[in-house]
Amino acid sequence: MKYVGLQQQITTNNRKSILLLFAFPAILLTGLYIVLIFLSPGSTNEAFLSATPYVLGFTGAWFLIGFLGHSRMINYATGSKSLERKENMRVYNLTENLCMSVGMKMPILRIIESPALNAYASGLNEKNYTVTLTRGIIDKLDDDELEGVIAHELMHIRNNDVRLLIISIIFVGIFSGIFESVIRNGGGRRNSRKKDGKGGFIIALIILLVSVSMYLLSIFVKFSLSRKREYLADAGAAEMTKNPLGLANALRKISGNSSLDNLKNNDVRQMFIDNGPGKRTPSFISEIKLIKRIASIFATHPPIEERITLLEQF
Repeated sequence: MKYVGLQQQITTNNRKSILLLFAFPAILLTGLYIVLIFLSPGSTNEAFLSATPYVLGFTGAWFLIGFLGHSRMINYATGSKSLERKENMRVYNLTENLCMSVGMKMPILRIIESPALNAYASGLNEKNYTVTLTRGIIDKLDDDELEGVIAHELMHIRNNDVRLLIISIIFVGIFSGIFESVIRNGGGRRNSRKKDGKGGFIIALIILLVSVSMYLLSIFVKFSLSRKREYLADAGAAEMTKNPLGLANALRKISGNSSLDNLKNNDVRQMFIDNGPGKRTPSFISEIKLIKRIASIFATHPPIEERITLLEQF
């Protein structure tokens, strides 16, 4: 994969990320309209206009809850705690120097007591922007490598990636809730009993298919959004540190050693610098193009080898 230049990459990724973000409500409203075509065939448009405010109101309430509670949820899921300055001057010095070099406010620093090599950024504003590192990544990386990792996470904050990812996580949660509700209710069969047997079954099947489609589309959009922001953060970190090989070498050490076994929340895993498997993919599998292509669709991060190659071309 050829490196196309930092500014071009920033412009392209920002444009695509905005489009992907607008895709979430578009998927939700499209799914609603398709269902209403079969539930209200004679007055679909009127029913859609009547239902839209309620759907958007429900979505807004869900967002508000997610925005207010996301930090506690993430900290609880990862088991992170405050990183004390006196015991970790090296980390504080690296972070402060990077922040001063670009004129940004120092984020909160937290640590996960795990030998895994990983890190993530979180927060929605300057009051709660946070960079969290594992004990393993602090102990195993040298100063240039750790500086590259911290710069990567600071770029997620500067580019508002953390905000975009929280939004995408909340949206997918909405679709997941709709899908689970439909499954629990048997695809709407309880309501369909009042209707003709065959017609009710068709409507129930349509509701189930639309719900599944909305959920899968939202997942693909979320994964695509996450992958694009990782490329952007890598490029920005290389620009910030003036040392792209520092991050490239860090990613080599992180690859295959990033898995936090006690972390079960897949949405939180998406926020880390690497969300790969606990061990390297066997070489004979990684060489099969079809498998690699299918795996890339469901991946929250681009292949770490491609990220390293781009950084080496910087």
